[in-house]
Amino acid sequence: MSRTRSNRTTPIPRSSPSAPPDAGDDAPQTHELQFYIPATGPPSRPRRTLKHDDTFAVFDSHGDIGATAGGPDGLFDHDTRYLSHLELLIEGAQPLLLDSAIRDDNLSFYVDLTNPDIFRDDKIALLKDSVYVSRTLYLKDGSLRERLEVSNQSAEEVRLNLSIGFGNDFADIFEVRGVRRAQRGRAWAQLLAPGAVALYYRGLDGALRETALSFEPDPSLLVDSIATYSLRLAPRQAQTIFLTAASRGRLPKSTQSFFNGLTGLHRELKTATGQSARVETADPTLNQILWRSTADVRMLLTKTPEGCYPYAGIPWYSTTFGRDGVITALQMLWFDPSIAVGVLRRLAAHQATSFDARSDAEPGKILHEMRDGEMAALGEVPFGLYYGSVDSTPLFVVLAGYYARRTGDYALVRELWPAIERALAWIDGPGDPDGDGFIEYARHTDQGLRNQGWKDSHDSVFHADGRLAEGPIALVEAQAYVYAARRLAAHCARELGLDARADELAGAAETLRARFEEAFWCEEIGTYALALDGEKRQCKVRTSNAGHALYAGIARPDRAQSVADGLLDSAFFSGWGVRTVARGESRYNPMSYHNGSIWPHDNALIAHGFGRYGFKEGVAAIFDSLIRAASYMEARRIPELYCGFRRRRGRGPTLYPAACSPQAWAASAPFLFIQTMLGLEFDHKARQIRFVNPTVPLSAGEIVIRDLSLGEARVDVALRQDARSAISLHVLRTIGDVQVSLVFDPDVREHPLTAKV
Repeated sequence: MSRTRSNRTTPIPRSSPSAPPDAGDDAPQTHELQFYIPATGPPSRPRRTLKHDDTFAVFDSHGDIGATAGGPDGLFDHDTRYLSHLELLIEGAQPLLLDSAIRDDNLSFYVDLTNPDIFRDDKIALLKDSVYVSRTLYLKDGSLRERLEVSNQSAEEVRLNLSIGFGNDFADIFEVRGVRRAQRGRAWAQLLAPGAVALYYRGLDGALRETALSFEPDPSLLVDSIATYSLRLAPRQAQTIFLTAASRGRLPKSTQSFFNGLTGLHRELKTATGQSARVETADPTLNQILWRSTADVRMLLTKTPEGCYPYAGIPWYSTTFGRDGVITALQMLWFDPSIAVGVLRRLAAHQATSFDARSDAEPGKILHEMRDGEMAALGEVPFGLYYGSVDSTPLFVVLAGYYARRTGDYALVRELWPAIERALAWIDGPGDPDGDGFIEYARHTDQGLRNQGWKDSHDSVFHADGRLAEGPIALVEAQAYVYAARRLAAHCARELGLDARADELAGAAETLRARFEEAFWCEEIGTYALALDGEKRQCKVRTSNAGHALYAGIARPDRAQSVADGLLDSAFFSGWGVRTVARGESRYNPMSYHNGSIWPHDNALIAHGFGRYGFKEGVAAIFDSLIRAASYMEARRIPELYCGFRRRRGRGPTLYPAACSPQAWAASAPFLFIQTMLGLEFDHKARQIRFVNPTVPLSAGEIVIRDLSLGEARVDVALRQDARSAISLHVLRTIGDVQVSLVFDPDVREHPLTAKV
C-alpha cells in the first residue's frame, strides 16, 4: 500500500535512528520530509474510526472530535476535513467516560457517559453519576449522524445545560498530516434556521465547500460555534437530541433520517457480504481476529464509478492506491473475488496514457495514488493522479491472471486485455529504460517518491554499508512480479485463443528467470540482493523483499530453501513475524517504518511463497506469530505494521505509533494465510475445488468455510487435523455442480493457483 511516504509520508523520526552516524549526504533532506507524518506523542484519549464510502471520521473515546490533543480528529470526505471540532459538555465540563466501542461490524460507534460533580457557588449542584448520556454515531452519504440521549437516573429533578461545540477548518488531508501552506482560502459561517447552521470555505482552487449542521429539536440557543440545550428532567425522564453534520449539502431535519440511515447501512452490509465466503475455527480468539479483519476490509471498500475499491487505510490513505488495492484483492481472492473486479476496472480506467514528469506518468503505467483535495487540485502536492510506483503495473497483470484462474471469468479478461497489453508494453518499454531486462525506477521530479517499491521510505533501499542506493533502481520483488505477470498473462492469452502471444510471454518469463538468478542471487548473504543500483551493483542486504521472489515463483528451488531458512532465523523472525530487514544490517532499526518493523501483508506474501515451495511448517510458524500478535491488539485489529522487537514472555508486541488502523492489506492478510495453509485450488473445467496438502494449525482446531464459490456453485466444508497430524475433510453442504476433494501429493511444490503455464 505505498509507503514513503514522501507521498504516503514516511512516519520516521526526522533524524532517522536507522541511519548510521556517518550518514553524511545520505541523511534525509528537507524535500524528503515534505509529506512527513509527525509523531508528536500518544493521544490523550484513544481514537476510534468509522468509514462509509469516501467519508471517514476519527473520534476520541468520548465521541468527540478535536476536544483533546494527539489525534488526527475530524470528519473527512474526499481528502478534506469537514468537521474539526465536535465536543459535548455538561455545564461546561467534559463528561466522564463509562464505556465506548465500535460495533463488531464497524457500522456505528456507541459511547456511554455520565456527568462529573457540578459545582455552583462552591457547592455541588449536581452529583456525579446523576445523568446518563448515550451517544450513537455513524456515517452515511457524506454525513455524520448522531443520536444523543440524556436521561436522569437520580431520584430528583435535574436541571442542566448541555452544549455541543462545533467548528471546522476545511483542512486538506496533507495539512492535517503536517504540511504547511503559505496561503489558504476564506471561511465563514451562517445561521440558516433556529436549528441549522452552515460552515463555508472558498478554497484557492475556487471550489466552495460546505458543512451543514442540523439539530433536532431546536436548541435553546444556537450560534455559529455552539448549540446549547437547557434541560429540565424529572426522575427517569430522558431527552433525545439528533445531530446531522453533512459534507455534501444539507440533509432534511428529521429523526427518521437517523433510524432509516442506520437500517440502510445494515442492508448494505448484508448485500455486500451475500456473495463472499465465511470462515470460522474452533478458536474464539482467532475467530475474533477473522471477524474484525472481514469487517475492516468491508469498511474500507468504497463505491467508485468502476465498482467497489478497497481504500488503503485510515486516516492517511483513505483513497485509491494501486499497489494496496491489488494486494488486498489478491489476498481476498479465494474469499471474495468480486473485490478484484472493482480493483481491475478502476485501475484500468485510470491507466496512464502519456508522459508527465510531475506525476511520474508513462503510457501503460498503473497509478500509485489519487487524491481529490484542494492541495492536489492546485498542484501543491503531486498526488492528484500519481504514478510513482514501479510494481503496481506488473501486479495489475498478476491480479488479472489470478482472478481468471480463480473464477473462470475470461470475459472480464477479454474486456481488460487492451489494458493488460498496455501494462506489458510499459514493462518492456519505459519500465526498462536501459533495456537490460529488468524494470527500474527513478523519479522524474524532486516532489515525487524517491523509492517506488512497497518500501517507499526515503532510506529503504541501501547498500551493506548503509549508503543509500542511487537510481535507476531495480528491486528484487519487482522483477519477481514481472515474472509472475508474464506467466499469468500467457495463460490468459492462451485461453483467449492468442497462442502466439502466449508463447512469447511464456518465453519472456523464462528468460527473465534465468537473468534474475544471475543478477540478483548473492551467495555472500545467502539470499537475493535487495536491489541493483544505477551502476548494476547489488545492494547486498538481507531483507524480506527476497521472500516475494518465492511468492511469485521465480526463485530456484534450492535457493528458495536458503531464503526461507534465512527468513525463519532469529535475525529475521522476531516471534511476532518476519522483520523487513534482518537484525545486524547497517540500517536495521526495529522501530523504523521499513527497516526492521513487521508488516502483516509482507508476512502473508512470504508465507504464500513458502507454501508454493512446500515449506508448510514455515507457513504455520509465521501464521501463529501473526495471530499471537493480533490477540494483543485493541479490538483484535491487525494494524498496518508494528515494531520488530523480539517476542518476550508475558508481553505483547510493541506498537508503531503512526500506523494506520484499519489498513486494507493488513486486514486481508489472514485470508491469504488460510488459502496457503489449505492449499486451495479451483478448477473450473473439471468443476472441482481441491485442498492440496492442507495443514490446519493446532491452535485453530478446525477450519470451517461456508459459501465457498465455484461459479454459481457453493460448498460448505470443514477441515480438521488430529494430534497425529492426520487431516480430514468434511463436505457439509453443496449447491450446484461442484466436486470437493482432498489431495496429498509429495511432489507438489507450487501453489495450485500459480502452477506453471
